[in-house]
Amino acid sequence: MNNAELQQRKQAAFARGEGNAYGIYVAKAKNAELWDVEGKRYIDFGAGIAVVNTGHSHPKVVAAVKAQLDNFSHTCMTITPYESAVKLAEKLVKAVPGNTPKKAMFVTTGAEAVENAVKIARSYTGRSGVIAFNGGFHGRTLLTVGLTGKVQPYKAGFGPFPAELYHVPYPNALLDITEDDSFEALNQLFKCDIDPNRVAAIIVECVQGEGGFHPAPASFLKKLRELCDQKGIMLICDEIQTGFARTGRMFAHEYAGIEADLVTMAKGLGGGFPISAVVGKAEIMDAPQPGGLGGTYAGSPLGTTAGLAVFDVIEEEKLCDRALAIGERMVNHLRDIKDDLPAIVGDIRNLGAMIALELVKDGDIQKPNPELTKAICAKAAEKGLILLSCGTRGNVIRFLPPLTTEMEIIDEGMTLLKSIIRELV
Repeated sequence: MNNAELQQRKQAAFARGEGNAYGIYVAKAKNAELWDVEGKRYIDFGAGIAVVNTGHSHPKVVAAVKAQLDNFSHTCMTITPYESAVKLAEKLVKAVPGNTPKKAMFVTTGAEAVENAVKIARSYTGRSGVIAFNGGFHGRTLLTVGLTGKVQPYKAGFGPFPAELYHVPYPNALLDITEDDSFEALNQLFKCDIDPNRVAAIIVECVQGEGGFHPAPASFLKKLRELCDQKGIMLICDEIQTGFARTGRMFAHEYAGIEADLVTMAKGLGGGFPISAVVGKAEIMDAPQPGGLGGTYAGSPLGTTAGLAVFDVIEEEKLCDRALAIGERMVNHLRDIKDDLPAIVGDIRNLGAMIALELVKDGDIQKPNPELTKAICAKAAEKGLILLSCGTRGNVIRFLPPLTTEMEIIDEGMTLLKSIIRELV
């Protein structure tokens, strides 16, 4: 069976809305490399959208899950729980920044984590409104897509969305959106649309993912924390893409020195196995009554066992330091591209190993180049390099290599990228 045949079968059997970026069908994956059903090798600079921070098929994660399978694969944690879930919760509440006592809960996907964080915030505050940011991404379920600040392809055709969800601008110096602009929009929202006493939570990505890998300034997050304290609003930090050493810290909001009320996490937590979590201040987490949180597969024993192995790998292989080193190495390569072709590079930015290349026309940040972005990603896939794009203007290539990627693989992939760009420009 080849890629083209499998793609035809997939299109016949799958709903159109669950599309795929590339017609590449993976047969094997190891660390930062993939091999398709035709035997072709690829360098993976996407890591399953920041899921396998510990690399594809990390031996420690694989061994832990195999051992768990010999015992049991499912009992339902809300019926007959198991030690791995308790141990992972204990690790998470210690890892999340802040001195306030914390508690955790498990579900399966990032969207479920966001849904449950909103439920917890509403239960604790007795309020219903939730504020998110333009360009943010929080999931594809009906509530979370309502919070997502990007219409295409996520929101189009799915409304109406749940009530009392609001959006304000996210600070973006490149587009001349200042922190003051964001806070003025919040003030106007409180004057015109919803009393702050009706707002349960503000949810924010410390680095916007789909929005284009824009880090929130530390000063902005500190002011947001102060505003939430003044108004009795819960601050939810969405760390689903940024968590688990990706940014050079365990969680991105550590850079701002703030303590969130609730933190959502998924992706890198399970090292490739489905698991997500909400961790928050114990008093807040305990607001819902027993049975109000959970799910059939919440905190799967395979996921919790994998999560414990992920923690070990992050510590033993010093993946926070590795994220910083990989980020520096990739940014240096991107600066070479900018030096050679300044007219196409509008910006290079990163926080650890969340790295972005913003492509423009005529060196003008106000002239995004989504066509070139799309062409580069397509050509890269043809030549054995997996890249992801993002950004509200569709002109950003985002780099999310596994944090265990060997530096020679980083260099190989970036050298290939340079040749592809020169070929297309």
